[in-house]
Amino acid sequence: MAGRTRAPWWAHLMLYTGGLTTVAAGGAAAVTQYGVSTANSAVEDENILNHDRAEIEDVENLTGPLDVLVLGVDEEDDGSPRSDTMIMVHVNADLTEATMVSLPRDLWVPIPDCGPAWGGDPCEFKLNHAASISDEWAVARSNVVAAIDDLTGVDFHLAATADFNGFLDLVDLVGEIELCPPHEITSIHTGTVFPGECAYYGKDDALDLVRQRKGWGDQDHPEDWENGWGGDYGRQKMQQQAIKSLLEEAKAQGFHKDPGKVGELLSGFGDSVKLDRPDGMEVVDLVVGLRDIDPGDIDTIQVPSKPETIVHNGKDLSIVRIHDGEERVAADALWEALRTDTVDQWTARYPEWVKQDD
Repeated sequence: MAGRTRAPWWAHLMLYTGGLTTVAAGGAAAVTQYGVSTANSAVEDENILNHDRAEIEDVENLTGPLDVLVLGVDEEDDGSPRSDTMIMVHVNADLTEATMVSLPRDLWVPIPDCGPAWGGDPCEFKLNHAASISDEWAVARSNVVAAIDDLTGVDFHLAATADFNGFLDLVDLVGEIELCPPHEITSIHTGTVFPGECAYYGKDDALDLVRQRKGWGDQDHPEDWENGWGGDYGRQKMQQQAIKSLLEEAKAQGFHKDPGKVGELLSGFGDSVKLDRPDGMEVVDLVVGLRDIDPGDIDTIQVPSKPETIVHNGKDLSIVRIHDGEERVAADALWEALRTDTVDQWTARYPEWVKQDD
């Protein structure tokens, strides 16, 4: 795979936010057999939320609702980290349902620190610009979290980061995952032609397919924009398909019953995942607490918004904007639903923003 890596490497994080329990479902027996101590130490800690986490009253007897921020971390050619993918995961009060909200990388938002070109002052720009202000990941990460907080007002209980190697490793563990693009698409990275039908892909092709953004809504497929697949929306849909497919495949292969497979999975986590969790919370606590979530039932939501082209510094710039009117009302209601655990009511009221895989 040539050129700069610009991929969203969060997929395995969903095994925490909606699914470590999916692969360890039926209780913590497999994890216990694998070794509680080993499982608990499998994932490195990282201060992602700047010690500003929402309180979890009893980490050993987990209750909801829970909000989790997932950041996909990738390296530029110079080795500096970037985050092009930001996903909010909401788990309901009784820990039986999970919802994913993908924040478009091109979403036009206020950013607290816009970097040296702005003298470190705030500005309005694309959301992923918040991650580009510094080569120091701690600085860039803090800016991303602050921008998301300003946008949504959601207080997160947990957060996680992952790099793209983690996605490769976990797809490799299950062998293949099923992906279903709605039409043929040609990779801008490798030239591979992916058919417009469901098929199983190994790690390299799966990675290539979910990286695609240019082929959605191009001149050959203008209908993508009407169907919610245009541009970065298409990439988001493929990302979320990959998450659910990976979880479903892991469950189908019995990862939830086999201590050896749980060990493989947790070892894969340890190479690429970092978790911001409350003091005293162990991996097994999370496994047991989220055991009733079914990955096939995870709802995926598109932020109410539409793409447009603006003129910025004398040049055309493609962005995604939450427009005043119906989109603004729906988006504000979404943030409120996440904060108040009324997401099911929101999805019933705004079904047009709930993504379907077909």
